[in-house]
Amino acid sequence: TVAGGVTGAGVHLVRSGGVRGIRLSRPHQSLGFPFSQLFANCQLFPREFSIVTTLKVTSIAPKKSEYIFSLVDETEEDSSRGHGRLLIGLRFSRERLHFLLRGRSGHVMKQWVFQGIRLADDRWHTFVLAFSGHYATLTVDCHTALKVTLSSDLSVQGSRFHIGSRGRWKGLFSGLIRQLVLVPGTDATPRVCPSSNRGPAELSVPALLLDQPAKETDVPLPSHDSPPALEADVRVSLGKERSCSDSFKGQLWFNPVRRGLYLCDGTVWVPVLQESQRLDYVLEHQVLSTSSETYDVEVFSIPGLGLMAAMAHRSPSLGSAVYLWRDGAFHLYQNISTHGALSWTHFTMGKHIFLVVSNYRESTGNEEKVEKDELSVIFRWNKKAQKFVRYQTLKTHCARDWEAFSIQGHTYLAVANHRQGNVNHTIDSVIYKWNSGTELFEPHQALQTSGAYDWESFTVGPYHFLVVANAFDGLTTEVDSVIYIWVDGSFRVFQTIKTFCATDWEMFQIGSRVFLVVANGRQLHGNGSGRYAINSTIYELDMSSQLFLRFQEIFTYSALDWEFFTVGEDSYLVVANSFDGESYSLNSIIYRWQGYEGFVPIHRLPTIGCSDWEFFKSGEESYLIYSSATARLSKVFRLKTH
Repeated sequence: TVAGGVTGAGVHLVRSGGVRGIRLSRPHQSLGFPFSQLFANCQLFPREFSIVTTLKVTSIAPKKSEYIFSLVDETEEDSSRGHGRLLIGLRFSRERLHFLLRGRSGHVMKQWVFQGIRLADDRWHTFVLAFSGHYATLTVDCHTALKVTLSSDLSVQGSRFHIGSRGRWKGLFSGLIRQLVLVPGTDATPRVCPSSNRGPAELSVPALLLDQPAKETDVPLPSHDSPPALEADVRVSLGKERSCSDSFKGQLWFNPVRRGLYLCDGTVWVPVLQESQRLDYVLEHQVLSTSSETYDVEVFSIPGLGLMAAMAHRSPSLGSAVYLWRDGAFHLYQNISTHGALSWTHFTMGKHIFLVVSNYRESTGNEEKVEKDELSVIFRWNKKAQKFVRYQTLKTHCARDWEAFSIQGHTYLAVANHRQGNVNHTIDSVIYKWNSGTELFEPHQALQTSGAYDWESFTVGPYHFLVVANAFDGLTTEVDSVIYIWVDGSFRVFQTIKTFCATDWEMFQIGSRVFLVVANGRQLHGNGSGRYAINSTIYELDMSSQLFLRFQEIFTYSALDWEFFTVGEDSYLVVANSFDGESYSLNSIIYRWQGYEGFVPIHRLPTIGCSDWEFFKSGEESYLIYSSATARLSKVFRLKTH
């Protein structure tokens, strides 16, 4: 059934197949707007953008084409046609989609054609046309992606957008449009697909076209004190506190504080609909006095005991410490002998729990002597003693980090060997593999690194990756960090990325998008003083080129760590700013994901020589803890949500 109504200026509101759209009956000035209205203070069309549109076309003549939208320079006429010069156009014919773009010279019109696209079949279709770098990708109804290549810079000063035409009768769009969204700066496909809607996928549909909500009906709300027998026909209760038992099984409870609807399964209330939490502000929760400066903190959980935090302390004589979270705060639980510890890594194998420490100095008690080999140590949790005990020692060279990961049921440990002696930074870092026969980790593969600072392992689909943060080659901090991929039982080079004293890699995903962010610590060459205020960079995996491409630059001060976390449906990054060339007292910053705007700063947290951040949750509360490499303290912050 089709029901329509005139909304003015040649625009008609139409319902077709239970979905609302608009139909254009004529070109009109109200269906256009200046380019400057959408992009203020900008004269060039974005190089990276997406066009998301939902439309329905009944039929189209074999040789006819119609415009979905266009950008026209109305200050200059096309001499061959006598009207405004077309700069950009998106149009379709019976089995093709055409994207037209004026070339750099301003005279030649380039055209990219996606073939085999049947839109005129009297069905609703949503497609995303995404332009990233030199690639254009078309996704129709969340599948069947087609790709072409392109390259152009276009001045669009004084131009005007036209919806459903190019400003004249010829080529007027005859179908129905439900949404038309221009998203600059990113591929909008993951924001649309997969779609949970029964109808066409949606990104931003005007309120006028949204379906009207069904008429609300009143639900009788019982008194919680009423006997269960009298509530047999009641399905919803209201109040702040409710118990869930067999007698309430199948009942619904609306909590006005959490703004959530819950279903009783006979034991606990299971969320059915719940308003997502959002980060409101950050509170200082605990100042933790430590026996020494701390380079790293690792937060993990021991079944039956609770949350723990292992602190990597600088002092070789005092060792490091493990803290237990109890009554809403960390308390000292165990001291462990370490020698210039730089990091802790927690991992499990079956029921066994391990901690491995990166010892930077040899175990002689002489803090200044670093020329000999060091021994890094793996500790295992002893259930009977309820503490960590020494399990295995491994020879390392100024180890700065360990990374644990599993591939095809096997457990591996990768150590970042920073240097051998005082000057040799280009050495091998080693990947160890667990031998179930000897029950020890044994060398599996050596990879040459340059002042290695950090390893990060991650998977994308069936592929296993390992990326090293290379910091220094003995002459300069401008060295390549390397991404490796697992092939036939070992790691091979996948991609190299130029970094500046890279100290940390953090991999994270937002929807189906895969990102890597690097912490750049210092720009130094030769005997110069170096620069500490430099950009750190976020890279995104581009599936078309199968490479990590630069996504966003963020200004940092000798960054030592990135930590990714989520609160509700929002994604965040927090950076450890450690030194600006003069002071260690700096703001470390929390950034929030803002879609095509990337990450934007929202909170500035005063820190002293910040070396590491860890996010953790306890009950319904979320926390951040940071360690200081220059002061004998660590701080816990509570994330206040609303």
